[in-house]
Amino acid sequence: MKVTVDFEECLKDSPRFRASIEEVEADVCELESKLDKLVKLCIGMIDAGKAYNTANRQFVSGIRELAQQSTKDEVIESSLTKFAESLQEMINYHTILFDQAQRSIKSQLQTFVKEDLRKFKESKKQFDKVSEEKEAALAKNAQAPRNKQHEVEEATHILTATRKCFRHITLDYVLQINVLQSKRRSEILKSMLSFMYAHLTFFHQGYDLFSELQPLMTLLGSQLDQLVVDAAKEKRDMELKHSTIQQKAALQDFSNDDTKLEYNVDADNGIAMEGYLFKRASNAFKTWNRRWFSIQNNQLVYQKKFKDNPTVVVEDLRLCTVKHCEDIERRFCFEVVSPTKSCMMQADSEKLRQAWIKAVQNSIATAFREKGEEAEKLDRKSSTSTGSLDSGGELKERSVKGDSALQKVLAIPGNSSCCDCGLPDPRWASINLGITLCIECSGIHRSLGVHFSKVRSLTLDSWEPELLKLMCELGNGVINQIYEARREELGARKPQPGDPRQEIEAYIRAKYVDKRFVRMPSPTEQRSKVIALSKQEKRLSSSSEPLPSPTSKRLSASNLSAAAGHEQARRESLFCPDELDSLFSYFDTSSKQQSKTSAPSSVQNSTDGTRETPPTMASRNSLCEAESEPPEGKLLVTVTRRDSAVFTELGEFCPGLQLYWASCARSLPDMAEALAHGADVNWIHIKDDKRTPLIMAVQGGSLVTCEFLLQNGANVNQPDSQGRGPLHHATILGHTGQVCLFLKRGASQNALDIQEKSPLSIAVEAANADIVTLLRLAKMNEEMREAEGPYGQTGDETYQDIFRDFSQMASNDPDKLNRFQPYDTHKQ
Repeated sequence: MKVTVDFEECLKDSPRFRASIEEVEADVCELESKLDKLVKLCIGMIDAGKAYNTANRQFVSGIRELAQQSTKDEVIESSLTKFAESLQEMINYHTILFDQAQRSIKSQLQTFVKEDLRKFKESKKQFDKVSEEKEAALAKNAQAPRNKQHEVEEATHILTATRKCFRHITLDYVLQINVLQSKRRSEILKSMLSFMYAHLTFFHQGYDLFSELQPLMTLLGSQLDQLVVDAAKEKRDMELKHSTIQQKAALQDFSNDDTKLEYNVDADNGIAMEGYLFKRASNAFKTWNRRWFSIQNNQLVYQKKFKDNPTVVVEDLRLCTVKHCEDIERRFCFEVVSPTKSCMMQADSEKLRQAWIKAVQNSIATAFREKGEEAEKLDRKSSTSTGSLDSGGELKERSVKGDSALQKVLAIPGNSSCCDCGLPDPRWASINLGITLCIECSGIHRSLGVHFSKVRSLTLDSWEPELLKLMCELGNGVINQIYEARREELGARKPQPGDPRQEIEAYIRAKYVDKRFVRMPSPTEQRSKVIALSKQEKRLSSSSEPLPSPTSKRLSASNLSAAAGHEQARRESLFCPDELDSLFSYFDTSSKQQSKTSAPSSVQNSTDGTRETPPTMASRNSLCEAESEPPEGKLLVTVTRRDSAVFTELGEFCPGLQLYWASCARSLPDMAEALAHGADVNWIHIKDDKRTPLIMAVQGGSLVTCEFLLQNGANVNQPDSQGRGPLHHATILGHTGQVCLFLKRGASQNALDIQEKSPLSIAVEAANADIVTLLRLAKMNEEMREAEGPYGQTGDETYQDIFRDFSQMASNDPDKLNRFQPYDTHKQ
């Protein structure tokens, strides 16, 4: 080891030693400055590298997105994906390089500066101090008077001790200097060598990576040359095609014949004609909207955007006629008239109008040729162009809000305190569970998701009458008996007001998500429960007609008279005849004349002077009556079949079966218990015509039962084996309130059962004027909203008022809607 400062010179404390010390101290000070600067520059380099990596990652992400967008071009997608992967590897290598720089330069040199240089400075302070003390001792010894022996002895002792201390500290200081000078070389070289090796590894990895990528890049380079040639060829072809089309358009402009440019014919895809037409809306303003029309599969349809599902204007062209319209202000108009409505359209020119009229006429003729004699047997059907009602915001209920809803719900025993923590005066509720909650528990319920709990304010939100009635028929007491049945048995503590949120949340999740405290019944208990519910349903159904048997046949259309239907509707409806005339005239302008001319033949006088309806129009269930007389005991046979189904499916625990029979028995607590046991709300009874709990709730006749199932996710359009959904069954049984509810919850009016009957056709044949009115008003409202576009009004005010009235009446005064009796299957 090379000695920077000589040890013997330090004992002499010569000027040479002092000069060496000053030189070393200056060198160390400059070294510290340079090292601090290098560390700061390293930190700046690392930060800039991290920013570079971040920007590079974003760039690579952009390449990946471009590759995903180019999925139709396999070459571009695969190449960009490979490039992105390679660049991502380089980013990873950069990250490793910067990490190594941080360890080798920043951390290692910072340690050297903070530890070794700090020890040097501390040694320097001690050396300077003892040097001053030595100089003071020498001066005092020199100044001691000859005649004062005690002062001479004292100065001599101090000088001797000071010199001894000086030699000791000076030797340590020189040792620290020499060690520092040696260590600075190793530390600096070691850190820089480690950093350079990190660079060597980085570039070596990059070289290997791109060496593997080079064959692909070479291949793409050769393909790129061919792509440039192909692109130039395609450009020439497109320019030639452009010139040809331009010349063709110029010739048509010269001849004033642009008909062929305005529509297309695609015979291979069954499109007889398609193109743009203006369509007059059916709203009060009679606005005109430009839509893309097409004639395909014997139907006239239109759509606003290509991705939209086509809206059917005429379901079967054989049932319509087409004619010119010269009695309106607009030019080039024509009208397609179907049995239920008419559609006014406008072409852009006279030639286009003639082309469209001819296309419709040809399609009518073609349809008749294809079907032959079957055309005479077709029933007149309503258009299926409307969708379902949206219960989210388009239908504003006459609802209860504020203190009224709060008072009604809190009046239920147990509801005056939070269901989960017991805090008094709750102001929130879970509508699918039927419980009241404090604001903190309501927030936790919201975090569970709407498939577990749907939270609504008792004071701020509006409450539909059927939903308010649902809340009043359940309550905290009923639900806690189900969801906390085993809480005390398991020793679980129920939260109290003021407990930490984490504890309350853990309890609520265990209660409703994990269902830890629900008591699962034994198979014997489940069997007894289901049998009891089925017997309860049997007693309830003894006074009403069961659901139509799947073996029943479809009535011939000739057995029903549309005129008698309108007359019966006028006699039985909530609306006066003038109101029904104005409503029905929207769909059939000849309904008034038909009803007036046909009424005497369809309505007879009984012996007691009252008016009676012939058997074919006596009830709304007539469409399900067999053509021959049903055997005696049909009701008994149906119930027996259901009872047998109860026993055959009780081999194992089945919560769905409990939900099934509880829905028909109108037992909300048993329904809530079945859901807590894990029942599927859309469970299908395979041995009972594939009916669902919602269909059985329709059979039970309870509006609140249907609302409970819908709030818990029941499918409002799920059909049975006969193709009949809940809306079909509610229409057949004449449950007007349920029909109103299902329409609000999105039930499809266009669904057909296996007899090809829609709910509207069933209601018309049964002469149920209230249900016919609801279905037709819903269809009219849908057409108005569709014609007005996405930014139009949410519906007609008359329609909204009528639905509000029906909802209010169905919940608060259902007897006013139950004027019809289901069809008597024993009637001759």
